[in-house]
Amino acid sequence: MSAQLSAPGATLSILYVGHCDGTSLDRANALRRLGHRVEHFDLRQLLPPTPWIDRVIWKLGGQFLSPWILRALPDKLKNRRYDLCYVDSGEIVTPGIIKLFRQHATKIVNYNIDDPFGRRDVARFAAYRLSVPHYDLCVVVRAENVAEAERLGARDVIRLYRSSDEIAHAPRVVTAEAAERWQADVLFLGTWFPERGPFLVELIERGVPLTIRGANWQKAHEWRILKTVFKGGQLKGDDYALALQCAKVNLGLLSKGNRDLHTTRSLEIPALGALLCAERTDEHLAMYREGEEALFWDSAEECAKVCLDVLRDDERRKRIAAAGQARSIVNGNHNESAMTAIVGRVFARH
Repeated sequence: MSAQLSAPGATLSILYVGHCDGTSLDRANALRRLGHRVEHFDLRQLLPPTPWIDRVIWKLGGQFLSPWILRALPDKLKNRRYDLCYVDSGEIVTPGIIKLFRQHATKIVNYNIDDPFGRRDVARFAAYRLSVPHYDLCVVVRAENVAEAERLGARDVIRLYRSSDEIAHAPRVVTAEAAERWQADVLFLGTWFPERGPFLVELIERGVPLTIRGANWQKAHEWRILKTVFKGGQLKGDDYALALQCAKVNLGLLSKGNRDLHTTRSLEIPALGALLCAERTDEHLAMYREGEEALFWDSAEECAKVCLDVLRDDERRKRIAAAGQARSIVNGNHNESAMTAIVGRVFARH
């Protein structure tokens, strides 16, 4: 079966285990566009509907939730057979759950866009780390994760850059109403983390016309200042895309606790034809030519100068954004390409 399924264009029956929204849904849809038969299932549907679930995962680890899942999952999988079980993230998937999946799927792969071996997320990926040796393939997005997975006994591991989605991050038609609603000079669209508050406050103090959107910003110690430029919480779908498209400059901030050298925004912003202004890293410099396809900086002081300079030159700003979009197409860091690479790899190993 493996040799046949690894052939280009082969159609697979896939059990996709992951959240039914966000980038997880984007990847499931990419597999569908590639012609595969995808059944998308979120294991959280088998857990009690309480906000305490997330606290348990982050503070203790998803392994403590496996008794609920293992009681309910056999009925969900009864009489079903799949070529591939694709686990997205996997923070509540334990070795026992993988053993059950193995009875219904020929191959089992995990793809994780976070840093499951880092310290930022406390115990969130404890179950994932226990499960690493039980997957046929682990896919990670940072170079150091390869060796970390191998030390835990990974059977096979590859590293891919994160990716934008061919449909979710295709440019929208911007109406006059949308342009007015989402207009921003310099936008940061993303979640609060402790190191981001002081950085954005310094931008404000240096005169950058900043807009912030995203989750948890009320937690910031600097909220008294940041709330003056805060325009709302997390965005999805068309709202997310239009907010990025309608901003003149989009900041790409990294998560230090997540050991990021690029993020999904690094791909999504240029894919939407918007201007990326991000921290200067080796990975960003490999993706885009500085000053021609994206803007980079090493400090808040440099970031403020770069933003203010480009805001004074609309023609240059639009030229860089267009060149960045063209480069993103050439780079090919898209979901369909990533899913093709994953499927090809897992079925190439017999």
